[in-house]
Amino acid sequence: MTRIVIVGASVGGVKTAQGLRSGGFDGEIVVVEKEDVAHPYDKPPLSKAYLTSPDDLGAIRLIDQEDLAAIDASWRFGVAATGLDPAAKELLLEDGERLAYDALVIATGSRARTSPWGEGPGIHVLRTTADAHALRSALQPGRRLVIVGGGFIGAEVAATARKAGVDVTIVDPLPAPMSRVLNEDVGRIFLDKHAAEGVRTRFGTGVDGVERVGRELGVRLSDGERITADALLVGIGAVVNTEWLEGSGLVVDNGIVTDGRLRAIGAADVFVVGDVCRWQHEDGSGSTRLEHWTSAADQARLVAHNLLSPAEARAYVPVEYVWSDQYDWKIQVVGRTGSAESQLIGDPAHDRFAVVYSDGARVTGAVIVNWPRALIAARRAVADRGDADALVTMLTEITAKAPAPVVS
Repeated sequence: MTRIVIVGASVGGVKTAQGLRSGGFDGEIVVVEKEDVAHPYDKPPLSKAYLTSPDDLGAIRLIDQEDLAAIDASWRFGVAATGLDPAAKELLLEDGERLAYDALVIATGSRARTSPWGEGPGIHVLRTTADAHALRSALQPGRRLVIVGGGFIGAEVAATARKAGVDVTIVDPLPAPMSRVLNEDVGRIFLDKHAAEGVRTRFGTGVDGVERVGRELGVRLSDGERITADALLVGIGAVVNTEWLEGSGLVVDNGIVTDGRLRAIGAADVFVVGDVCRWQHEDGSGSTRLEHWTSAADQARLVAHNLLSPAEARAYVPVEYVWSDQYDWKIQVVGRTGSAESQLIGDPAHDRFAVVYSDGARVTGAVIVNWPRALIAARRAVADRGDADALVTMLTEITAKAPAPVVS
């Protein structure tokens, strides 16, 4: 191989490039990125402190300048991929160029789902730095923000905005924050946390419409309530960026379908990483698509290895991990959660606890808040499919031996 082209300069694309160089690839690397930015940046901070800071893009670099130079890639920022010809091994760009490749890595990720209640001043989504900068002006003390969607992005923005003195209301038809991932009972722990921090919560309620009255927005809820806001954040999920692959022959089904080694079905020289990757489990149990930073990074390292060592190609077998910062809680989620089988260890009122999920016998996942030792044990148990009762017993014993929290 003399040229590897990577489409997407977020974590999946950049980590792939780094993995290729560290693995000894000395050919040409070209990275194509639709977003017109000066350098790759990290997206998780967009819903956290960066959102209310005066910082510019330099504060959230994905890698520093020295590491960026070490990749020795040709960076094409502000140019979108518009098509793919796998037979000719060419990537089609919006400026008309047909970029030849020996191998292609697709890391185009996903974009925020647009507002079904219209667009315009005061109505925001959050996925890019441009989105974050547009939302910043609304997050001033005393301003009123309504967040539609209580998933991770909505919950993080609510926490960030409250710390900045913003009046926040979260609206979601689901019963509790992040309950689609964590289950309703566990989600209610986080519902109580948001309420304690001063967030108005309207869970179990949908939005019927949004009206503009001068500079204000009127948000009509399905239960008849009307909330007046200065700004509305629509956080109702993401859409994978695959439209540009129409007619390419790749299998697209809510993501680009790959085999267990992350090679695109229907194109031997195309690999996929990140949000846009839907991989087939080698045990025949189906396919999965993840939208986690750590998953994208892990997939990138695997793809770099499989490109450079095809005779020793490895399958992708993840231990899922995602984190979230909300108020003074460091929330870490490992493995597969959402099961009805869950056990709480510790006391959320003391700001340190764990929830262990199981299939009745074996650990499938865990949620950890402010408890590093529990995270280590939980990650090991998830990876080993460990005994759920044993993990619960161990964490319970640790909690019993811990000194009582100091209440001020």
